Amino acid sequence: METEQVGDGDGDVTRADSLAREIFSGVADEWALLIIDVLGSRTLRFTELRSEVEGISHKMLTQTLRGLERDGVVHRTVYATVPPRVDYRLTEAGGALRDTVNGMCVWTRRHLGEIEAARRRFAERERGAAQ
Repeated sequence: METEQVGDGDGDVTRADSLAREIFSGVADEWALLIIDVLGSRTLRFTELRSEVEGISHKMLTQTLRGLERDGVVHRTVYATVPPRVDYRLTEAGGALRDTVNGMCVWTRRHLGEIEAARRRFAERERGAAQ
């Protein structure tokens, strides 16, 4: 006897797609990618992260780390010391994401000439259309 489940699979796909869009918007910004790259396989304190991610404000680092922690990319450890010590490291999922980001960087370097040529052609075509 076969049992047919209607809708459950589609609901899972829709939910996964929605979650993916939400996560991508959180990790695909400049600061998140830099933080993921800087953490690599290291554990860093907040102040160390801030000094290594050039140009990031205290507020933006805090917001970005909270988002990455919420999405399971970064693990935060708080030590009961005075003053409090807080360490950040990538989770297993965060490490896999870093590998994916590094793969995108490799792709960009591999196709840089093609990308630049396509952009020049596009810009020339746009200039020609504007005249």
